Amino acid sequence: MVVFADLPAKLECSEHLLPTNDAQPRSKRVSKTEIVPFLSRYVLMLRATLFTSLISYVTFVTFAPRCAGQNLNWDEIFPVRKHNFGTVAVAAKTEFRFPINNTSSRPIHIRTVRASCGCTTPIIESASIGPNETSYIRARYNTDTFKGKRSANLTVVIDRPVYTEVRLRVDGYIRSDMVFHPGAVEFELVNPSEPVTKTIKVFYAGRKNWRIKKIESPRPWLVADFKELNRGRGRVDYEVSITTALGSPSGFFLDELVVLTNDSEMPRVPLRVSGQIRAPLRISPGVIALGSLERGESASKKLVVLGQAPFVIQSVTAEGWEIDVPLSTEPKRTHILQPEFTPSSNANGLRKSTLTVTTSGEKSISATAMITAEIESKK
Repeated sequence: MVVFADLPAKLECSEHLLPTNDAQPRSKRVSKTEIVPFLSRYVLMLRATLFTSLISYVTFVTFAPRCAGQNLNWDEIFPVRKHNFGTVAVAAKTEFRFPINNTSSRPIHIRTVRASCGCTTPIIESASIGPNETSYIRARYNTDTFKGKRSANLTVVIDRPVYTEVRLRVDGYIRSDMVFHPGAVEFELVNPSEPVTKTIKVFYAGRKNWRIKKIESPRPWLVADFKELNRGRGRVDYEVSITTALGSPSGFFLDELVVLTNDSEMPRVPLRVSGQIRAPLRISPGVIALGSLERGESASKKLVVLGQAPFVIQSVTAEGWEIDVPLSTEPKRTHILQPEFTPSSNANGLRKSTLTVTTSGEKSISATAMITAEIESKK
């Protein structure tokens, strides 16, 4: 900031700068030769001050974000930056999820992801990633519209907490002589006590002696089989069946089976398999939000406990909570409960606890849900 307090007294009063007539004494006039040096000097001072301020501002804008981001370890945040799909069939559902682990103390925001090739479509699963949270960039390989060797760079543009770009890469080969229909095996929701079988067709056009030798499964409870349907004029058709075995573990699964052929150059072709095995006992809702409670105050929530076979509930417990709930002794596949939750006397602040429902009998099973509440001291 330029201060003009040191201007000569004759410039502080505006009347000295006004035009004067010849009748005024000459001693009260200010000549042009007297004013110009003062104005020139202060104009130069103002210009120098503005230039210095601009340089300071540019330096701050340029270097402050870089300094703020010095403690961000991008190798930890993006632990996987390359993936090779290998050899895949036409129309095979082929995807890979690049994890993004926010190991910093500040939120990360993804502005966009650019793909260098239309053979791959990037999908942001969650653009905002809080501290200690994980998101994914899903790379979808477009096997239905592209053939041959295909590669793509995916440029992840991050604008918070600092601006940066991270490059991911996918490679693969989409063979044009082999087709999966549909492109993946999807089981959706399966009961572990009821085996389910899904089938797909494999179409091949090329060598007369081409054949499938076997199908490798990464899970012992995913049983694969195949049979030849047609052969002739350079075409071969197969039917592949995948069955979930009894006692399959509960939860979501996403795996790749390998179709092994007698092709000497590209014998292994992945086949995507996904689904969810229903738990033998489950609680709805999975998260029980009780809101704000004072110490000694109780809250009630409706719960539904579902099983695949009739059962009797032996206990409902949660660490740090007193739970009052009437239990039926009649075996049923669905139990509707209205428990009353009271926090322990020493509870304070945000509480997250695991609620456990256990059945009775020799083959006792259990299910869990999460309790959340904000415990406040009595006013």
